[in-house]
Amino acid sequence: MPSTGPRGQAGIELRDEMKTLIVTAGLIKDRGKILVTQRKKDASHGLLWEFPGGKVMEAEEPRQALRRELMEELGIEVDVGAIIEAVYHVYPEYPILLLLYSCRIQKGTPKPLGSQDLRWVDSEELKKLAMPPADDPIRSRLCSPWQPVSYGEAKDGFR
Repeated sequence: MPSTGPRGQAGIELRDEMKTLIVTAGLIKDRGKILVTQRKKDASHGLLWEFPGGKVMEAEEPRQALRRELMEELGIEVDVGAIIEAVYHVYPEYPILLLLYSCRIQKGTPKPLGSQDLRWVDSEELKKLAMPPADDPIRSRLCSPWQPVSYGEAKDGFR
C-alpha cells in the first residue's frame, strides 16, 4: 500500500519495521598483514570473507560487543582502539551500520571457532577475496595507495 503521509512519498512504502543492525568489526594487523575470517557455509553471505566481529546486542556498548565477539569467534582478547571507519549499507533483509575499530591482540592466537576459516592477508590478497558488500568500502580504503599513514598501522601497530 502506498504511503502518502509526511514521512513518505506517494507510491513508496516506508518499512519502519526495519531497524538498522549495528555490527562491529576489528582491523587486526600483524607484520603488515590483516586478519580476515570466512563466514560459515550455512550463514548469511556464506563463505565470504570479512573483517572479524559481529552484532551489537541491545544496550551493549560497541567496543564491548567487539571484545565479546572476538573472544567467541576467535578465542582472543583484544584492546579496542579508535573507530577508523563507519559504513552504512542496506541489504535486502535489513540495513546495517558497520563500525570498524583498530584492535590489538592482548592474549591468545586467533582460531576459527565461529567461522569457516581465517587468514592473514596483504593488500594484494585482500583485493581478490570475495567479501560482503558492506566490507567493500573498507577494503577499497585499505588497498588504496592514497590511504593516510594513520589509517593503516601506527608506529606502535595500534591506532
